[in-house]
Amino acid sequence: MRIVSGTFRGRRFQLPKNLKARPTTDFAKENLFNILANRVDFEELRILDLFSGTGSISFEFLSRGAKAVTCVEHYTPHVKFIKEVAEKLKVDNLTVVTGDVYRFIENSAGKFDLIFADAPYADERLESIPDRILKSTLLTEGGLLIVEHSKSNNFSKHPLYRETRTYGSVNFSFFQAKEPDVKEADQSNDK
Repeated sequence: MRIVSGTFRGRRFQLPKNLKARPTTDFAKENLFNILANRVDFEELRILDLFSGTGSISFEFLSRGAKAVTCVEHYTPHVKFIKEVAEKLKVDNLTVVTGDVYRFIENSAGKFDLIFADAPYADERLESIPDRILKSTLLTEGGLLIVEHSKSNNFSKHPLYRETRTYGSVNFSFFQAKEPDVKEADQSNDK
């Protein structure tokens, strides 16, 4: 695993043989972060990385100065690897949650500015991820959700869908949480 940019640029970590993750390719990761660099201020972001796998995406956000990153992963060897890399990088703004992502979405009270979800492509519940997250309280108003998926998924009919970017076999679909209605915000200020 290689960190492609930021403070930890070029750092490499040998993946243990018992990992089951399908890490996002460096090519796709680099392009994703180039897009984000033009849209967000990394230093202000609270990130949630779901189905973290090797933690590759979490470490890219941390390398670019994200305020805080929470990653959720259920497979113990992956969690152990993420914690080992965090120790080597001496990062203290990474929270690692061991557990089921779908339960986390249902039960967490956290608020995040950007959520990245990279479920296994064969996960039958992958199609439900945007609705599960966007109907929860996890994403801040106007926050960004990015779902990594294969070409067999098409989220373009979702009301909060914005676009899909494709890099080889990797697809990133972007969704944006609703901003508060201006009229509603004005009325609540008048009270």
